[in-house]
Amino acid sequence: MNTGREFPAMSCSGATGPRIYWVRGDAFMSLGSDLRRFISVKGAGRLFGALVLYGAGTGILAPMNAVYMREEIGLGKGQIALVFSASLLLNMTVTLTTGVLSDRMKGKKPLPLAAAVLCMAGLLIYMRASTFGAALFGMAVATAPSGLIMGQIFAMARSHFLSRAPSVAEMAMIWLRAGFSAGFFAGLLIGANLYLITGFQGVLWGNIAGYLALFVLLLRYREHRDPVPGAAARGGEAFSLTMLAALLLTACADSMRGLYLPLVVDELFGRPELMSYLWSIQAVFELGFMTLAGYWAARFGSIPVMAAGIVCALAVYGVYASAPPLPVFFLVQPVYSFAVSVLYGVSMGYVQKMFLGRVGFGSSLFVIITQGASLSGYLLPLLIIGLTPRIFSLPAVFAGAALLLTGLVIYRRRRGRISLRQAGRDERPLS
Repeated sequence: MNTGREFPAMSCSGATGPRIYWVRGDAFMSLGSDLRRFISVKGAGRLFGALVLYGAGTGILAPMNAVYMREEIGLGKGQIALVFSASLLLNMTVTLTTGVLSDRMKGKKPLPLAAAVLCMAGLLIYMRASTFGAALFGMAVATAPSGLIMGQIFAMARSHFLSRAPSVAEMAMIWLRAGFSAGFFAGLLIGANLYLITGFQGVLWGNIAGYLALFVLLLRYREHRDPVPGAAARGGEAFSLTMLAALLLTACADSMRGLYLPLVVDELFGRPELMSYLWSIQAVFELGFMTLAGYWAARFGSIPVMAAGIVCALAVYGVYASAPPLPVFFLVQPVYSFAVSVLYGVSMGYVQKMFLGRVGFGSSLFVIITQGASLSGYLLPLLIIGLTPRIFSLPAVFAGAALLLTGLVIYRRRRGRISLRQAGRDERPLS
């Protein structure tokens, strides 16, 4: 059922549009009707399932990957960082090139299908690596095409929902990203148990199975190729280089945490599987927080919600740096879940809406930002000797800088609105 409500532009730039009725007493009614509308869209289930399966495959390996390189292949901290960095450079090149070209293609589905095949081939090489060179080659082949998967699936999804259900298009992006988190959560639990039962080889085969399942489900998805109606394409965001810089800094901080938290936890407590349980707690809370953040962005604007997410991340980095006991690591995970929900839900939609006329490029741009952030996140902590909790002082600095930039944008836009209102009063005729 169409509720007749359209989401506002989610910005502080003065964009107008009907507001979602979040402040009334029917918030849950609105959520229920939006969910029913989302589910009723033909093809939504397969898009959602593809992201769940991709998330599951990623979650199986992600917490164990750095530990696998250190313990099974015998790489040092610098070598691990180089493997990730070189792979990401290739990934960024491939993603940028295809992001520019994909909007000229009749269909985008062949891109993630080909990427899934290459990623599986790379993992088969990687799981047999015993030297730095072999690990570098295998990880490069497994990682370089992966940026096409998320970017192009979300580009297909945005065109799909803007054409068929524009009233829930923005929340559809949030729920699809939440589907990835749900799969990631399942993958974390599967990966931890596979490690305990079969060791690292079982973890790697689990990741391959995730790519295979993604490939099969995408084959069955029928891509929507009709032009997006002009009315549905309106409501974009104004381009802001300052906000893109803030997003890059926030993603840099998150990438440092993503790579080095498993190593620090293993160093402190000597149990690699703990990281899977920590991330599983984070993923559980993401499911609800992404929906909440999406509605808050519709009500208050994307930028203030992004600022709130940065504050949460900054607080958690401070806790990590203090080397707390293990229970505290678990207790702060829900706080970080909100930060991640904003970064990969609200922020992703914010970047996409800067380029509504070029959804392939807009979706790829967000992936490139996170990839560039990961590259910096992998290399900068090498300035700190050893694997100590002090390493989290760096992401705290990055998050603090991002918060300053975001606050500057909010201040400038509020000043602009005040100036416009003042100018309007001055121009009213005297009676």
